[in-house]
Amino acid sequence: MDTATAEWTSAGDTRERRGCGRRLGAGLAGLLLAGVGVAVGFRVADSDGLTPVPQLLAFLPWLLVPTGVALLLSLFARWWTGLVGAVVLLGLLAWYIEPYGKIGDPDGAAVASFRVLTSNVEFGHATDALVAVVRREKPDVVFVQECEQTCDATLREALGTDYPHRAAQIADGSKGSVLLSRFPLTATHPVPGTMAMPGAVADVRGHAVRLQLAHPMPPLPGRTDLWRRELAELRDFAAEDDSTPLVLAGDFNASQDHAAFRRILDTGLRDAARLTGHDRTPSWPARTTPTFGVQIDHVLLSPHFAARTTRFLGLPGTDHRALLADVTLHQHG
Repeated sequence: MDTATAEWTSAGDTRERRGCGRRLGAGLAGLLLAGVGVAVGFRVADSDGLTPVPQLLAFLPWLLVPTGVALLLSLFARWWTGLVGAVVLLGLLAWYIEPYGKIGDPDGAAVASFRVLTSNVEFGHATDALVAVVRREKPDVVFVQECEQTCDATLREALGTDYPHRAAQIADGSKGSVLLSRFPLTATHPVPGTMAMPGAVADVRGHAVRLQLAHPMPPLPGRTDLWRRELAELRDFAAEDDSTPLVLAGDFNASQDHAAFRRILDTGLRDAARLTGHDRTPSWPARTTPTFGVQIDHVLLSPHFAARTTRFLGLPGTDHRALLADVTLHQHG
């Protein structure tokens, strides 16, 4: 009797431990699915929501990881509702990871080709590295974000001869920006923003091209309304003139998984990285790229342009990778 009782007790303890393990597994799976489900729900609704949704949406492809873990936990716990939910979320994530925006070659003959470089130099810390890249890659137009007084002085001294034309708004910390050009520039009104977003019209071998630097505020907790509003300013700027070729480049603090950024693409602009097959190549944070990160640095082009190549370049001293794009202007219509 004692042996039988002991065996029965041991079996009961084993069943209880398994039951506790399954409940724990189901609970963890539920938490993971709830977090991912909120982010995916806002993506389905074509909205960025409030903190922490914009931050989660920035890393939308990486939400496959917690969803996959939740699926395995649901299997272990024999929680079939969670299993079905995980499968649905995986399907939705796979759908929304697909590139967003228009593609296609422009009509008309090619009239000019040039090279564009955009770089966030993080409070000017990467200015010397940027100078080296510019001398090596020889872009025709350079968009520089977070360029303060020392950065501006360095660029003037090192690159002023090769880039005699500029549009700049210099300020402390992250607020300053500079647009350098080999082509003659006519200054335009900057796009309103907390951080400087200067622009100009370039004379590219006899063709007027609008150049606009982008650097809206990041989606900081409690300040997502400001982030959304400044991205809307860029959208309005892009939509106000569809007849003049436009290059809109910089640190957008947003990816294609943000509704506010997709509204910019909906004006007809095309992402050069996507046109060249690099739509998911991360540009931030530089310390973990290319293994992990998100693409928030972009070169956006009006339909007058074709993108021939794009490359993301590491620069010591900044948490952003620079983006280099070779583009060709076509005669519209």
